[in-house]
Amino acid sequence: MFLFNEPPISYIDPWTVPFEERIKALKKGDRHVAYFFEYPDYGTFRYRVYNMIQALLESKSKTSAAYFAHDDLDVLGKVVDIADVLVVGRSKYNEKLNYAITHARSKGKPVVYDVDDLIFDLAYVHLILNTLDKDVSDNAILDRWFALVGRIGAAMKLCDRAITTNEYLAARLQPHFEKPVSVIPNFLNREQVEISERIFRQKKASGFARNDRVYLGYFSGTQSHNKDLEIMSDALTKLLQNNPNMVLRIVGYIDIRGILRNYISQIEQYPIQDFINLQRLIGQVEVNLVPLQDNEFTNCKSELKYFEASIVGTVSIATPTYAYAQSITDGKNGYLSKSFEWYEKIQNVINLLNTNSYPEMAQEAFDHSKQVYTWYNQRELIERTLFPDADW
Repeated sequence: MFLFNEPPISYIDPWTVPFEERIKALKKGDRHVAYFFEYPDYGTFRYRVYNMIQALLESKSKTSAAYFAHDDLDVLGKVVDIADVLVVGRSKYNEKLNYAITHARSKGKPVVYDVDDLIFDLAYVHLILNTLDKDVSDNAILDRWFALVGRIGAAMKLCDRAITTNEYLAARLQPHFEKPVSVIPNFLNREQVEISERIFRQKKASGFARNDRVYLGYFSGTQSHNKDLEIMSDALTKLLQNNPNMVLRIVGYIDIRGILRNYISQIEQYPIQDFINLQRLIGQVEVNLVPLQDNEFTNCKSELKYFEASIVGTVSIATPTYAYAQSITDGKNGYLSKSFEWYEKIQNVINLLNTNSYPEMAQEAFDHSKQVYTWYNQRELIERTLFPDADW
């Protein structure tokens, strides 16, 4: 495990802001962007709303932005009156949202739907359920997911344009949506970068000092990743068996199944973390594991697990789905692993630990993430996407 002096932080969500303060923030500037997202969380809301707003607020063109949520639905019309653009983030259709979108369009104000997953087309529901390890024979599960995907698709089709996270997902969205689709990738916010750079600098200054244990990290999030973990379970079992000093760190609600349970004493589990303390846990491990099933649904996923690890100087190994194959150059800033290569690729990284090659690869990954995936590198793209007809 890597050693550095960055203690756990008592973190308060930065999006617990009263409505009137958000309205005041929206009114500032020359252009006004209102984001709607049902319920703020550490996942999609953070990446597709909070991070976007943070980037826009530092724009040289004085663009203002603020978010609004389910509790604001009754007054969303007031928000629309102030905004120049309304962005609806991955929200389900309902009567009040329909009114707000229709109200905006009646005033000639564009409405943009932002979606970060393949969850808008009913044709993919069965694939989604299989990938997420859901029981496709359970009618209650089918009812919930068909309703979810159907309502997301219905809300999206009310909008004028759409934004998504990568070209692969955009190619699936375009024929379904039949309106303009743009790509704005996921990226790191200021708080993530600040703590991550501190961690990376400490690791680098110490020569990537470690204790006598090797930590593999699987930062999964939810139980929906059970099948992903199983992809590398044989490799992990062999590695844990052959290396008593090795620890598998799992963050998120994952069921430890099968033969891996025999090595439970070498498995360390944490609940879901806030996005600041997560960086600390990622920074301590030598290998960040990103196994994914390789199908239409997972190829639409973004590369966020790569850049969250890279910015703290931790080397990643990922399944070569579309986004990870685009971001990782195998053997340079990380590794790509097919389903039968996990043992070999993990062993490759372990072999680098006592050489200069690991710090060099970590530096490559850090530099790449800082150059491509930081909030201050996204401002112009976001503005030009939201205001395509502006005279820049």
